[in-house]
Amino acid sequence: MTYTNISRSSRLPLMAALATVILWASAFPAIRLALDDFDPIPLASLRFGCAGIIMLIWMCLKRPKLPKGRDWLHVALCAGIGIALYNILLNSGQRTISSGAASFIINTSPVITTFLAILFLNERFGKWVWAGSLISFCGVVLIALEQPGGIVFGEGATQVLGAAFCQAVFFTLQRPLIQKYGAMTCAALAMIFGGLFLAPALPEAINQATYASASSLTAMVWLILFPGVAGFITWAFAQGHYGAGRAANFLYLVPFTATLIAVPTLAEIPTSVGIIGGMLAIAGVILINLLGKEPTRFPK
Repeated sequence: MTYTNISRSSRLPLMAALATVILWASAFPAIRLALDDFDPIPLASLRFGCAGIIMLIWMCLKRPKLPKGRDWLHVALCAGIGIALYNILLNSGQRTISSGAASFIINTSPVITTFLAILFLNERFGKWVWAGSLISFCGVVLIALEQPGGIVFGEGATQVLGAAFCQAVFFTLQRPLIQKYGAMTCAALAMIFGGLFLAPALPEAINQATYASASSLTAMVWLILFPGVAGFITWAFAQGHYGAGRAANFLYLVPFTATLIAVPTLAEIPTSVGIIGGMLAIAGVILINLLGKEPTRFPK
């Protein structure tokens, strides 16, 4: 697909994917700020408890088509892995590694997602998609090498790597549900169920919030409304259009974006090598979207 052939209907998913990149990139420095006053599990609990309430109100007002039968188990599995477990592991890991390093490790998930999409969703990709993925991944590696202390696989980094795997599984599991019930409904149900799974830690979260600083509370509100509610909606919409594997390639842009956001928020200054890595990540995604074809689905 060439740039001139991108129709108005395909620009909207592109805008949704890019919005997701910005919103999710902002989550890494925001989590680091919030962890000054919140423990990892209470942080996840308060974030998705509030996001779940917002989405529950939306569902009561809109009354969308709901899952049936075993699809409810499918929804619960998505939320358990992609919301609850993912955020517990990510928040725990970010106690000991920088936001830029965490964003790099998380963004091994496009590679995992691509292979899962091939194995379980029967998606296939052309040479330009693979080439763009390789270029983007090389850029992300450069960003990683420039993180303070590099990427050392101690406890924190291992937890974040586990979160990356959870994210890839979530993307793969959610794709069939989006096709059946739509992006908004799937995003809403994921946050509602995720909030329920994390609810046992909510009392402690509320207690910690009463003693939290203004910066931590501001970071929490941001996490709830933007990387949480808005980000999951835009991502579900983009994934419904592009497919799990191809949509995941946009996430190669997250580390560079997170690094830029961390400059004013956490004073984490990118180096020239990190900037080159970011440019490679962007170039790979542009290559995929200009020359890469839509995923081809072969009959099983």
